[in-house]
Amino acid sequence: MPPSTGLRIEPAAAVIGHVAVPGDKSISHRAVLLGALGEGDTRVSGFGRSRDTEATVRAVRALGVEVEDVAVDELVVHGVGLRGLRAGEVDCANAGTLMRLLAGIAAGQDGVFVLAGDESLSTRPMERVAEPLRRMGATVETSDGHAPIRVTAAGRLRGIDYRLPVASAQVKSAVLLAGLNAEGPTTVVEPAPSRDHTELMLEAAGVRVRRRPTSVTVEPAAALRLGEVRVPGDFSSAAPLLVAAALVPGSDLTVHDVGLNPRRAALLDVLERMGARVSVFNRRREGGEPVGDVQVHAGELVATRIEAAEVPALVDELPLAALLASHARGETVVGGARELRVKETDRIEAVTDGLRAVGARIHSREDGWTITGVPARLRGGRVDARGDHRIAMLGAIAGLASREGVEIEGAEAVAISFPGFYELLESVTRR
Repeated sequence: MPPSTGLRIEPAAAVIGHVAVPGDKSISHRAVLLGALGEGDTRVSGFGRSRDTEATVRAVRALGVEVEDVAVDELVVHGVGLRGLRAGEVDCANAGTLMRLLAGIAAGQDGVFVLAGDESLSTRPMERVAEPLRRMGATVETSDGHAPIRVTAAGRLRGIDYRLPVASAQVKSAVLLAGLNAEGPTTVVEPAPSRDHTELMLEAAGVRVRRRPTSVTVEPAAALRLGEVRVPGDFSSAAPLLVAAALVPGSDLTVHDVGLNPRRAALLDVLERMGARVSVFNRRREGGEPVGDVQVHAGELVATRIEAAEVPALVDELPLAALLASHARGETVVGGARELRVKETDRIEAVTDGLRAVGARIHSREDGWTITGVPARLRGGRVDARGDHRIAMLGAIAGLASREGVEIEGAEAVAISFPGFYELLESVTRR
């Protein structure tokens, strides 16, 4: 990551315009990884290019897969087949999705794979993915529960029934991907529904997938054939813009061609029940994923409650929900979000410190926050991103909605997921 830099975001008079955001990061990761395991070529259009997804491209190249860059948002992955990866060492940089999914893929290959990451990634828990892979027959070693991870395949894996202790699309995906090269079916049971991009893409690639309300099963696969993946706009990249429009009076913003997977887009429900005016139109499906255009007008916000059942579908947007609550009439309680403590930083404390520094009345809990809203603009101040792209974006939106502006320390962290974020934000800001 480049040296830490500061950026000042001045208050906005309104947020107005029509925009599109880069391709979905989660789907982009999976398109490259599954394309690498496919037969023939997979063309990925709408690829969301960022530090994290570039790490995935470099990773599969390091494992013997040719990836052809056609354009900034388009590439072709020349697949090597389900068991065709070349063993070796991979730098996953800051990409937790890459490390966990690749661990599952590596468990079904031949040889020894070593998955390392940067300082931030090396603090995140990895036993949660290692443990089910060991049950399937792979030898998986972690470094005191963290990266680097060493995966040694042990011939054919065994399909298992695995109950996730915590809802996690990454762990679920790792187990399902290992199940492609296992004997017998592999089932993952979830305590709450998490993102289902992996299941949808596996179905598109010809894998037999059985989905139930609280579980998913994959059968062993003979081959994957994706052909083409059209990646919709990333909802988590659209979310800061939508929240800005909800917060700044007089705003009217439309984000086009954004992914609306119901296991990702729960922030829209939160916006509506807090009083923002939300419209969704031009709904359609692309590659099994729901897509549409989202329009948000500012409204007078009221407090709400966010509980554990909702968290998996808006986990990346919870910092923004806390910012909304800081401007809402009444007391908002966010619970069941302990998972935020093991993200790129401890997001519960990072959000508490960041919003308190700009004038919010927020108190951290073990699994979330209690926030007493002030139905007026917050003062402003300084937010330390702590190397976390979500906190940097939070600081930027807090700046637009403030009276005096916000200085973001470590503003460059946004490039992890959304390199052009500040430029796009400026394009819709009226002062």
